[in-house]
Amino acid sequence: MNEIKFGTDGWRAIIAKEYTIENVSRVAEAVAAWLKQNYNAPAALIGYDCRFGGKMFAEATAKIMAIRGIKTFLSTGFVSTPMVSLGVVRHKASIGIIITASHNPPDYNGFKLKGEYGGPLLEAQVKEIEEGIEDKITFNPDNVSLENLTDKGAIEYIDLETLYCKHIEKNFDLKLIKKSGLKLAYDSMYGAGQNVIRRLLPDATLLHCVYNPSFGGTAPEPIRRNLAEFEKYIKKAKNLDMGLATDGDADRIGLLDGKGRFIDSHNIILLLINYLVTYKKMTGKVCIAFSVTGKVNKMCEHFRLPLQVVKVGFKYVCEVMLAEDVLIGGEESGGIAIKGHIPERDGIWIGLTILEYMARTGKSLDELIKEVLRITGRFTYLRTDLHLTEQKKQEVLKKCRENKYTSFGSRKINRVNDLDGFKFYLNEDEWLMIRASGTEPVLRLYAEGSSAASANAIMNAAIKTIRKD
Repeated sequence: MNEIKFGTDGWRAIIAKEYTIENVSRVAEAVAAWLKQNYNAPAALIGYDCRFGGKMFAEATAKIMAIRGIKTFLSTGFVSTPMVSLGVVRHKASIGIIITASHNPPDYNGFKLKGEYGGPLLEAQVKEIEEGIEDKITFNPDNVSLENLTDKGAIEYIDLETLYCKHIEKNFDLKLIKKSGLKLAYDSMYGAGQNVIRRLLPDATLLHCVYNPSFGGTAPEPIRRNLAEFEKYIKKAKNLDMGLATDGDADRIGLLDGKGRFIDSHNIILLLINYLVTYKKMTGKVCIAFSVTGKVNKMCEHFRLPLQVVKVGFKYVCEVMLAEDVLIGGEESGGIAIKGHIPERDGIWIGLTILEYMARTGKSLDELIKEVLRITGRFTYLRTDLHLTEQKKQEVLKKCRENKYTSFGSRKINRVNDLDGFKFYLNEDEWLMIRASGTEPVLRLYAEGSSAASANAIMNAAIKTIRKD
C-alpha cells in the first residue's frame, strides 16, 4: 500500500497509479476520524475542480464522511479552491476538502484541506491527519448509495459558485469597472474559475473557458511560458487593457498588460500595497514568503507598514493572517490574499482588485507599475530549476550549510539568511537564493538584480559555480 504524504499544499499523485478511489478513501477516513476526535458535531464541505474523475473522488469522500455521522456539504459542480474556502466559512463547516492538484499536469489529482476559518489547514493539524491514514480502508464507498445519504439529509448539495459570485458583487465596484470601458481578457487555462468572469463581466474576452480535463495538454500554471498563446492573442488584439489568467483551481494569478507583457507576482504584490494604502486608505502588516522580492521592504518602509517574512508555502502566510491584522499576504508563485476576504489565495479576487485599481485611477498597468517603481527602484527577478543528481544536490546543500560559498563569479556574498533555503545577499538590493526540492533531485535558484543584465549575471554565475564544484 502506498504511503500518503501531504506536501506544501495537499496530497497529490498520478491518477489511476497512486491516486485511486481506495487511496482517496484512506485519506477521507483519516479526515473523518480526526473530525470526530476534535469536534462534537463536525461538518465537512467538499468540492472538486475540472480534473478527470473529480466528481467521482469527491462523491466517494462525501460518502465516507456521511457514513461516519459527519454532516456533509457537497458542491453541485466543479469549483475553485477559494469557493470551497469561502463556503467553509459561510456554512460553518469544520473542514473543507477540495479534490484538486492545482497547477500540476493533467495526469495528477490531489486532496487539499481547508480550516474552518477559510484558509489552508495548519501544518500541525495536517500532520495529525496524515499520521492517522491507515494502510487499508475499513469502508468501501461503493457499498452505499449517494442518493440514499442525500435523501436522509446526511449529504446536502450546495451551489458554491453562486455564493462566491454574490460575495464578489458585494465587495467590488463592478459598475465602476464596467463604466470605465476597460477591456479584460481572461484565460482560465480550462480551470475551475472559467464561469465566474463570464457571469460577472459578460463583455470580457474569454480563452480556454470550456470543460477540458486534459487542460489542452499543458499544466494549468499561469506562468510566462504557459501563457504564450494568451500573450500572442493580446498582442494581436491591440485593444485589450489587461489579461488575467488563473490556474487549475483558480487560487493563483497570472497577469499581462495591454501589450501582452507578463507581470510577475512581485510586481502584483507591490501594486496591491500601493492601491490598498494610497487609494483605499487601508493598513495592516505585510506578510510575504522568503522568496519574494526585497522591494516589498522598500514599500513597507515608505508606508510605515510592518513586514514579516515567512517560509515558502501559503500555509505559513495564512498562520500569520489568522493571528494578526494583515493587509496582504503573498508568495512568488502567484498566490496572494488581501484583507477583507478570506485568508486564502484567490487569483480571480486579486485580478479584479487590479482591474478595479485601473478603473478607479484611469491609469494603465504600465503607468501604475511606474508609479510603484518610483518608490522601490527598478528590479528584475529570475527563477530557474537546476536538475542535478541527488548526490550533487546534497553536496551543494552541505556547502551552503557550512558557508563554503563566498562569492558567485566576481560578486562577493555579504551575508546569508537560511530561513528557508539559503539567501545570499550580494548587496541590499541584489541576491541569489538556493532552495532544494523536497521530492526531486532539483535545486530551485532565485536571483534578483537591479537590472535584467545584473540578474542574469548573478544567475549565470551561480549556476556556473554550482556545476563547477
